[in-house]
Amino acid sequence: MVTAPISRFLRWLSGHIELGLAGLLALVASGVWIFAAIAEEMVEGETHAFDENLLLALRAPGNPADPLGPPWVEELARDVTALGGTGFLTFLTIAAVGFLWLQRRHGTALFVLASVGSGMILSSTAKLLFDRPRPDLVPHGSYVYTASFPSGHSLMAAVTYLTLAVLLARGFAEARLKAYVIGLAVFVTLAVGVSRVYLGVHWPTDVAAGWAAGAAWALGCAALARYLSQRGAIEEGEG
Repeated sequence: MVTAPISRFLRWLSGHIELGLAGLLALVASGVWIFAAIAEEMVEGETHAFDENLLLALRAPGNPADPLGPPWVEELARDVTALGGTGFLTFLTIAAVGFLWLQRRHGTALFVLASVGSGMILSSTAKLLFDRPRPDLVPHGSYVYTASFPSGHSLMAAVTYLTLAVLLARGFAEARLKAYVIGLAVFVTLAVGVSRVYLGVHWPTDVAAGWAAGAAWALGCAALARYLSQRGAIEEGEG
């Protein structure tokens, strides 16, 4: 049955989401290493052929202006990419902070605000540092005005969705609910990144670097949240 693989995945994920502090820090280090490796290869020009080939593979043969698929797929990609936009993520963060504040989880609310806000600073600083031009092979399917590396949408989607998912999952007692929330956050983060390449506004390595940096930041925030909760600085989860 179709549901069997899904059930097995959820059981596997539920058994791996309760990572200790050392495990979280190891994942943070892995994310930083992946970002640094991609950045080094990009600066040296080693990723150019890969980026061009993958970007053109998502376009109709002989017509770079035409993304693969019918027009509604491109429109759907714009809808998906908006889930990683600054406006939507700001609204989502404020809504989550307000919800936590009404729950009297004031420490957690401020922690979310600081985590996402500092992630935005990280994204802007990295763009200024690398200053990579946007793809010029294909027309852009979405308006862009900042540098290309790393993908801000991919980075901030990872920071926001994964941070919120981890903190929300701490309040659930059932492992399957924790797995569902974190799995959904991962799915949305991946979808946002793929949409950026499909719309031609980012090189694939921009997105990969954004995922790596954003995930490392979110996991670092998760490790810090665990440390602070053990010392009573933010509220413990109920799970």
